[in-house]
Amino acid sequence: MSVPHIAVLGGGLVLLDLVLRILALIYVPPNRRPTAAMAWLLAIFFIPVVGGLLFLLIGNPKLPRHRLQKQQEMDEVIAEHAAQSPEPDTSRWPPWWAGVVRMNDEHTAMPLWAGNRGSLIGDYAESLATMTREIAGARAYVHVEFYILSLDESTAPFFDALEAAAERGVTIRVLLDHWASSHCRDYAATIARLDAMGAQWHLMLPVQPLRGRYQRLDLRNHRKLLVVDGRTAFLGSQNLIDRSYNKKKNLSRGLQWQDLMTRIEGPVVASVDLVFATDWYMESDERLPVTNSPSVTATTSADELLECQVVPSGPGYPVENNLQLFLSLLYAAQERVAITSPYFVPEESMLRGIMAAIDRGVTVELFVSEIGDQALVWHAQRSYYAPLLDAGMRIYQYPAPYILHAKHFSIDDDVAVIGSSNMDMRSFGLNCEVSLMVRSRHYVQQMRRVEDEYRTLSTELTAEQWAMEPTRRTAVDGLARLTSALQ
Repeated sequence: MSVPHIAVLGGGLVLLDLVLRILALIYVPPNRRPTAAMAWLLAIFFIPVVGGLLFLLIGNPKLPRHRLQKQQEMDEVIAEHAAQSPEPDTSRWPPWWAGVVRMNDEHTAMPLWAGNRGSLIGDYAESLATMTREIAGARAYVHVEFYILSLDESTAPFFDALEAAAERGVTIRVLLDHWASSHCRDYAATIARLDAMGAQWHLMLPVQPLRGRYQRLDLRNHRKLLVVDGRTAFLGSQNLIDRSYNKKKNLSRGLQWQDLMTRIEGPVVASVDLVFATDWYMESDERLPVTNSPSVTATTSADELLECQVVPSGPGYPVENNLQLFLSLLYAAQERVAITSPYFVPEESMLRGIMAAIDRGVTVELFVSEIGDQALVWHAQRSYYAPLLDAGMRIYQYPAPYILHAKHFSIDDDVAVIGSSNMDMRSFGLNCEVSLMVRSRHYVQQMRRVEDEYRTLSTELTAEQWAMEPTRRTAVDGLARLTSALQ
């Protein structure tokens, strides 16, 4: 090739590079958090080909238009159902509580329901057994929705109960996240078993471009819930799979997951069912009938009754509902905050909210795992330890070989949140999540006992200990932190 041709080619590449940078400046920042926009721009500017391709593949943090339309339609259905809910007794509410309830209602159309009953289940096998027993008593329908749903030796009784219920004429509807579940060892056997029992099932957020079913690759439905006959619901952090997740690397390390689920009864179960109905409509185009859930029996003491509000969140909503909830509670806390999260990579506003709470004299505790199952997230999480410890947060590390996968949040003596949402930017912006906000001193006492057990088993990390951490590891932590903003 002659020199003039080389010069022309070189000039064309320079012009193309300039055009790509200008286009990035135009299309990346709008409607995006500044930290996320800056991370994407850095990726595109320094590695233009790879960065540009990644942005085209996973740069849009929202669901496709047809899914957003379905979400809006279901929000209207939820609002109509909410209009039937009785006005709660606000006479004993703290002044700030009404504002949080109203905010959640504005964002999700989900009302607060009084007159519920709930309990916590922290034992992995017991949780599976309790859900299995509930299905054994089903008379009308069972709604199953899990990020990971897998048939294995641990979950076989659950599938047996589903099959027995189907044989009794009970309608079985099942939702499972496509990407997460299809990468499990027993995926083919799971689907075959659902087909054999006659269950109605659909994949959530399927990545099937040849079938015209595609959205951003890493948008995932991370919810975990079960509803039986509209009278009982379960939700929390536990997937429906063996405690080791049946992965070779987990088995070789002896890893075991530690989760927390809640079983609830009462009118709020209808809200959990509406979350399922929304996701079912998303994947099947079928509208399920809206039903009311019965109140708990009169034998329940007033002290044991819960005020509950379901808060779904995800890229189908215009704002980050779970982040807004957590921030509101952080700023309302007067005495104590306890956060349990396996993946703690806080958004900047949450980091500031935690530090503001500490500065107000609030005791703030964080329960995390001593080891991680996802290296990039674990290192990003570690990058926050130094400023949090310096600010006065108490960090407890749950011992290996357990992965503390529970996701809950307690405020003072009478407010708690439990669900599927991690305290990280992925859960805030990219995952479909569901949280249950509870106001009840009795319920928080149950959660405090769980936290006390964590504290007994864990080792507290101090600022002095962290200062001795090798630079080579903290450097990796800092680099991993940069990737957390790519949304």
